Amino acid sequence: MMAKDLLSIVQTINTYKRYGKVSKVVGLMIESQGPESSIGDVCYIHIGTGTAKRKIMAEVVGFKEQHIILMPYTDIREIAPGSLVEASAKPLQIKVGPELIGRVVDSLGRPMDGLGIPKGMTTTNTDKSPPNPLSRPPISEQLEVGVRSIDSLLTVGKGQRLGIFAGSGVGKSTLLGMIARNTKADINVIALIGERGREVREFIERDLGPEGLRKSIIVAATSDMPALMRIKGAFTATAIAEYFRDKGQDVMFMMDSVTRVAMGQREVGLAVGEPPATKGYTPSVFSILPQLLERTGTNEYGSITAFYTVLVDGDDMNEPIADAVRGILDGHIVLDRALANKGQFPAINILKSVSRLMNELVSKNHQSSAEKLREMLSTYLNSEDLINIGAYKRGSSKEIDQAIDFYPHILSFLKQKTDEKISIDQSIDELIQLVGTGDKN
Repeated sequence: MMAKDLLSIVQTINTYKRYGKVSKVVGLMIESQGPESSIGDVCYIHIGTGTAKRKIMAEVVGFKEQHIILMPYTDIREIAPGSLVEASAKPLQIKVGPELIGRVVDSLGRPMDGLGIPKGMTTTNTDKSPPNPLSRPPISEQLEVGVRSIDSLLTVGKGQRLGIFAGSGVGKSTLLGMIARNTKADINVIALIGERGREVREFIERDLGPEGLRKSIIVAATSDMPALMRIKGAFTATAIAEYFRDKGQDVMFMMDSVTRVAMGQREVGLAVGEPPATKGYTPSVFSILPQLLERTGTNEYGSITAFYTVLVDGDDMNEPIADAVRGILDGHIVLDRALANKGQFPAINILKSVSRLMNELVSKNHQSSAEKLREMLSTYLNSEDLINIGAYKRGSSKEIDQAIDFYPHILSFLKQKTDEKISIDQSIDELIQLVGTGDKN
């Protein structure tokens, strides 16, 4: 490094440390007299005495007259009136690099296996702007996910963003693990936000498995963590995925679930005095969602193909978060509890699901085959009650007769074992063979 470079670094160093004092704590909100800080800056709250002295990280989330409002990344039990607050004048930054592959980190990018942060990694901000719309190449290439019903009927492109909408216990995590194991993407980045503590290890060992973990980085922010940690978990995972995209790689990004990120933002918003707007959600929830979800996708270097799970209350697909997310993403996959109860896995309701880019990615024959299968499935389900009670007589409708003949084969086609890996070419061949529309070329 040249002398003038060293001089410029020295000249930009801030030799002053700015401090303030805690004046008030209400719930999750910490009010402090000073220090001078900006929204999003990290501050350190000094607690304890003697050898037990340590710092708690907190983030500036608002202002009240001359006071700043902080939210902690950890618990606040040892904070006392007059506790010293030190400004860092920086937003949250994490270390990222290939050394993290195969490991589990927390919302601050710290490995949870106790082995420490590897050396030689790059420092990056967690909060970034989405790519310039004009720098995003059009999505033109299919990405294999290894799930027959998705590859054939809801074909995904490299850089596409989809939502997986379902109530609790319908198989979201199992489906994500299956995609992570089977996908042809270069690397998986998986954000587990608001999960129960026991579910993190279960997902890693049971759903993801050693094969999936070898090419994955997992960011875990469990339900017992403060709201800010759950929000930052989503931003940290996205920043990690962006790092690998900028290296020219095709990244598979998964977040389970974006609903819990929204719930965390609601807690923060209510704590700083935002009025509840739609069903208790504050306005900041609906501004943070596009900022987060638009960061994935393509840029001039690589791609991030993203799957975001959305918990729907009482299987209501029109609740506020589901409605907002569906409007941002490039498609949605609906998991149906009724299908899960019948033993179908994955329990994807094909008629309610859509990939907005599929018709631009597939051949005409593939497209017509998918449309024909949807048509036959719709015909059968519309007449299912009549068929089940014996009120329908064969010969009354050629379309219904055909749907009845094909329905068992369609069910068999849509089912897939969790350990079964099927290539996209095989999926398309089986679809075309099923509906009898010729070869895939």
